[in-house]
Formats: sequence, structure tokens, C-alpha cells
Amino acid sequence: MNSDKLAHHLHLRARDVGRYALLPSNPDQVAPIAALLDDPEFVVRNREFETWRGTADGETVIVTSTGVGGPSTALAVEELAALGVDTMIRVGVSGSMRPDVRNGELAVLTAAIRDEGTTRQYLPVEFPAVADLDVLLALRRAADRAGVPYRCGPAHTKDSYYGETEPERMPLAAALTERFESWRRGGAVCSEMETAAVFIVGTVLKVRTGGVVMMWSQDAIDTGTAPSTDPLFATAVDAVRTLISGVAAQPALGA
Repeated sequence: MNSDKLAHHLHLRARDVGRYALLPSNPDQVAPIAALLDDPEFVVRNREFETWRGTADGETVIVTSTGVGGPSTALAVEELAALGVDTMIRVGVSGSMRPDVRNGELAVLTAAIRDEGTTRQYLPVEFPAVADLDVLLALRRAADRAGVPYRCGPAHTKDSYYGETEPERMPLAAALTERFESWRRGGAVCSEMETAAVFIVGTVLKVRTGGVVMMWSQDAIDTGTAPSTDPLFATAVDAVRTLISGVAAQPALGA
């Protein structure tokens, strides 16, 4: 790609990025994640998309916020891939779906339930949204090294936050509650709003994707007592370093 061509939404150019990107949804998380890289620097912010850049073992790594939900996340993945990024990791927080999850436990995401609309513009809903195996294994190794509690499993990706947290006030209350319970009983570990878009758009564009989130209880969210996200950010950055040192020479999926 021409290094002078400006990405429409991200306001980045190819010369601004490398192969690796970390993708929190929240712009306020970009700088703290980038601070764990070498030589972090602010690059640009446009709309919900804020980007910082640093290095890890000599490779450029960017941290770009995607905003909340599938549509803006798909924009970010599309434009980053067009600029030359071929490995992307979703980093964020989510609500736990399992009663045995400890507040602050990490979920290394193996797949995502496509209970949203964005990815249906890319592939039929029967097509699975799954993480790249190399990225998944790097995240699992990083979580092991961090010594934090974690589990692997699928995320439930939705479009409506309040449809999940306050289903009783929705006209579709019974249907929403029944569907949510089916996801939980099927093994989903958390519910969030971006992973399906990262995985499916990444699959279509032939880039490697993965995801790691910290699971917060609803009580912790409501009372403002959510645990520190430091272990989450450290795990994500360590996974990138693992990919750079051990898997960086491998081509992206389908290349």
C-alpha cells in the first residue's frame, strides 16, 4: 500500500504501523497498554480511534482503540489490514457468564458466538468465528507466565449491552433470557461486543487474530470496584513478544 494514503477512519498511513496491533475498545486503555512497549509514542486520534506506537524486540507494534461494538471494530480491522498489519489481538474487559469465574480472571478467547449483526455482512452465520491457533497459544503461554487465573473458551458477542444486563425490561425479555442461558450452558465464558468482528473480519482478510479479556462481575462494574487491568495488558503485550520472537517468520493465514 502507498505509505502516504490516509486510512479514512483511523487517520493512519502504512508508514505508521508494523505487523502487530493490540485492539482495546476503550481509548483510555491505549496509552497504558502502549506504556508496556519500548519507546511508546502517541500517533493520532480520530473519532473513537486512538493510536499509539511502540516497539517490541525491534518490531513496530501499534495499539489502536476500536470503539464499542462490531461496526467500528470492523472498520479498524479493515483499515489496519489494508495498511499492512497481519496480526491483531483484541484486548478488553467483559462480563462473566459463569458463576465459578473469579472477579478479574482472564479469558483467552478460542472463538466467538456471532450474536450480532456486523459479521453477517461478511460471512453466513453458520461460519465459525475462531482465533488463530498461533495467537491463541501465545496468549495462553503469556497468561501462564503472568501467573494470573485464566481459562480458555468462547466469548458471546452481542450488539446490545442492556439487552444482556437488563433483559427484563425489553419487549423480547423471554427470548433474550433463553438465548443467554443457552450460550452459558453451551460453555461461553464471557459476554462482550467486539470479538466476533475481530475474528470474522480477520478471517476474511487473511490476517491472524486472537483475543484476551478480563472478566468482571456485574457487582464490581456497578460499584466501581473492578480489579486492575494491569495483568490483562501485560499478558497481551507478552503474547505479542512471543509471536515476534517465535512465530513472526510464519506467513499470515492464507498467504
